[in-house]
Amino acid sequence: MKPAPDKKTPEIVTFGCRLNTYESEVMKGHAEKAGLEGAIIFNTCAVTNEAVRQARQAIRKARRESPDARIIVTGCAAQVNPDEFAAMAEVDFVLGNDEKMQAESWQPARALHANERVRVNDIMSVKETAGHLVQGFEGRARAFVQVQNGCDHRCTFCIIPYGRGNSRSVPAGEVVAQVRALVESGYREVVLTGVDITSYGADLPGTPSLGNLSRRILKLVPELERLRLSSIDSIEADDELMRLIAEEERLMPHLHLSLQAGDDMILKRMKRRHLRADSIRFCEEARRLRPDIVFGADFIAGFPTETDEMFENTLRLVDECGLTWLHVFPFSPRPGTPAARMPQLDRGLIKARAERLRLKGAERIRLHLEAGLGQTRSVLMESETVGRTHQFTPVHLIDASVRPGEILDVRLASHDGASFQGLRAA
Repeated sequence: MKPAPDKKTPEIVTFGCRLNTYESEVMKGHAEKAGLEGAIIFNTCAVTNEAVRQARQAIRKARRESPDARIIVTGCAAQVNPDEFAAMAEVDFVLGNDEKMQAESWQPARALHANERVRVNDIMSVKETAGHLVQGFEGRARAFVQVQNGCDHRCTFCIIPYGRGNSRSVPAGEVVAQVRALVESGYREVVLTGVDITSYGADLPGTPSLGNLSRRILKLVPELERLRLSSIDSIEADDELMRLIAEEERLMPHLHLSLQAGDDMILKRMKRRHLRADSIRFCEEARRLRPDIVFGADFIAGFPTETDEMFENTLRLVDECGLTWLHVFPFSPRPGTPAARMPQLDRGLIKARAERLRLKGAERIRLHLEAGLGQTRSVLMESETVGRTHQFTPVHLIDASVRPGEILDVRLASHDGASFQGLRAA
């Protein structure tokens, strides 16, 4: 979140998911082309109360450090609660999630109009998602491509559909064209991203699936060396995606799963569409098809009504699914969601359960690292000395420095509990 060296260049501060990262690149291009000088743009997240608090704190800090800057706030938190941000004395302009992707929104005559503070439409009225072309991602070895936006599901804890709208997909031809352009500009790994990417294609002619889209990308862009998927809902994984996991080495063996809990009653109260047995069965099948696959997962600790026994079921699921990377959220009631009206747990208990889940995650990472010692892995370098394996494991080179974006073979010599230390293979 450091200020840009050139204060005339608009600065983007991004919170939250990979989709926000992608959209920030689109906004940056629009703002630069419009000559929107000296603006600071906050692309916010609404997934937790803490994410909103951090955004508000960063906005206040930016105003203190840059009293003359124009501060524009957009993203999911701004979409859901535009008046909350418009009421901040530090904020000049609030822009909705749909509007932020439109080039005309960033023209100075509109984005800095003195008589307008808020431009946020009804996100549920948005029916299409365009494939915005991003030629590169500054400072990143991999590129993200948006294939889908919004969500048709209404999990009881989640505010995101009200920030993103209903599910809508980018036509496959546009996705392929963007992947091809990124590969031609030098990117060797592309990540498909969205809010609910396993729902991809349900709104398109012929209802193509995520597996169909992924196969099409790999076939039509043979120069692409690595294709990666962002978070998926395993209950929606289609048959073609499973075949691709088994058959295509260029599809990276790392899946991040939206599991949220491991107790059936809590899953029902969350209004999830899977049970714990479904999660275990998916992981077993994917591992049978691709033995080197690793899994990450999202979990919510301390969901309303969660008993000690229910939490223990979630804790056991981590081992039963063989998960490696855990993304743990202490439950945070979001106003306007059904879960916020359910009987809440004590905050101390929620934090304690989140910490137990994180400790379980650290244990699983150590097991993963121990199993990899002495092996040689293909590593995509993100900086001169740090990269990631095909399983998304961080690796620190200890005997060399290379150009970011290179893919090289690295012998995994040691680990520190969180990442490998490796030597460039001969």
